[in-house]
Amino acid sequence: MSTQTPQAIRGTQDIFGPDAEAFAFVVETFERVRKLYRFRRVEMPVFEKTAVFSRSLGETTDVVSKEMYSFEDRGGESLTLRPEFTAGIARAYLTDGWQQYAPLKVATHGPLFRYERPQKGRYRQFHQIDAEVIGAGEPQADVELLVMADQLLKELGIADGVTLQLNTLGDGASREAWRTALIDYFRAVKGELSEDSQDRLERNPLRILDSKDPRDKPFNADAPRIDDFLSAEAQDFFAKVTSGLDAAGVAWTRAPALVRGLDYYRHTAFEFVTDRLGAQGTVLGGGRYDGLMEALGGSATPAVGWAAGIERLAMLVGEKGEAKADVIVVVEDDALLTSGIAQASRLRREGVSAELVASGSARKRFDKAVKMGANAILALAMRDGTPSMRFRAENEALTALNERLAALVADFSGK
Repeated sequence: MSTQTPQAIRGTQDIFGPDAEAFAFVVETFERVRKLYRFRRVEMPVFEKTAVFSRSLGETTDVVSKEMYSFEDRGGESLTLRPEFTAGIARAYLTDGWQQYAPLKVATHGPLFRYERPQKGRYRQFHQIDAEVIGAGEPQADVELLVMADQLLKELGIADGVTLQLNTLGDGASREAWRTALIDYFRAVKGELSEDSQDRLERNPLRILDSKDPRDKPFNADAPRIDDFLSAEAQDFFAKVTSGLDAAGVAWTRAPALVRGLDYYRHTAFEFVTDRLGAQGTVLGGGRYDGLMEALGGSATPAVGWAAGIERLAMLVGEKGEAKADVIVVVEDDALLTSGIAQASRLRREGVSAELVASGSARKRFDKAVKMGANAILALAMRDGTPSMRFRAENEALTALNERLAALVADFSGK
C-alpha cells in the first residue's frame, strides 16, 4: 500500500539556500539597527484571545471578517493566530505593567498568519519586523521611527527606488470633520462606486480613498482633502514631523490620499513604496495610533509604530549566497580525525568560521575543500608516519588570517 508524501500547505513556504540567507540578512540588519536606536526586544505569543484583534482591528475589517485563523480551544475559548503585532503588544502594555517604562520603545519579528489569496510577496504564513513607541505623544517619536526605517532600508541596500510617502490624518476633531465631508461627497455618487466602496461609505469612508478599483478612482481625485480640515495643532504636529525628517536627511513625498481606515489612527501615516514588487508595492508602513489603548479598555495612550514584511524585503535584497567559511579543516588521514575536530573547535572559539571535511575518500578530501570555496584550507596529513600540516589561502588579503591561524596551530602535534 503506497502512501502519498504530504505537501506544504498552500500559502506557506520552505525557505532554504540563498533565499534563507537573504531572509536572515534582513533580520540581522534589523536587529543591528534597532539596537542603534535603543529599541528593546520583545517576544510575543503567536496566538491571543480573538477579542484582542477584533476589538483593535474592528469587526468589520477584512482582516477580522475574512482573514483571521481563529479556533476554539478545549476550554471553549476563541483564540486567534496573530495577524499582526501591534494589538498583542498593546495588550501586553496594558496587562504586563509596561506602562512604568513609558515612553516604551520595543521591536520584534516573527511569523504572522492571514487566510488570504497567496500572491507574489504575500503568504498565509508570513513574517514581519515591527517597531513601536508607546506612551510618546510628541512628533519626535514619529520622526525617530521614520529615520530608523529609512536607515534600515539603506543598510539593507534596497533604498534606491523606494519612496517615503507621508500624510497626516489630523487630530480627532480634524479627522471627524474630514470623515463627515467624505460621507457627504461620496453619497452623491454612491451608485457609481464599487460594491466594496458602497459598503464602506457610511462606516469607513477613508478606505475609499485608497481603493484600487477603477470605478472609484475618478471620484477620488476631487474628494475632500484632510488639509481643508486640519486644526492649528494638527498642522503644527505635521510640520514638526516633516522638519524633523528634513533635519535628518530623510527624503519624503506628500501623499494626501494615503489613509489608515481604523478610527484610532491619528496624525502621521506613512508608507515606503516601490514599483519593484508588482501590485504589492508597500515594503514598510505604519502610523500613529493614539486611540488603540482605549479600544482595548485602557486609558488614552499615544503610540506610533511600523511594520515590514521580511519576505518582501528579502525579495528586494535579492539572492545572497551563503558566506564562505574562513577555514576548511581537511583531515587527509583518518588517524588525525580527533586532531581535526580539535583544530576546527579551536578556530570557532576564536571567532573564525570553520568547516570540517573528514569523510569520503581521503585522497579526494582536499579537492572537495577547494571546490567548496573556503577563504583558506588547513590540511592535516601523515607524512612518513609523522603528523604534518599545510595551509593554503585564497588571496593576499587573508594575510591577517594567515598570521592568526599560524599562531593557533603552531603547537600542532597530531595528538
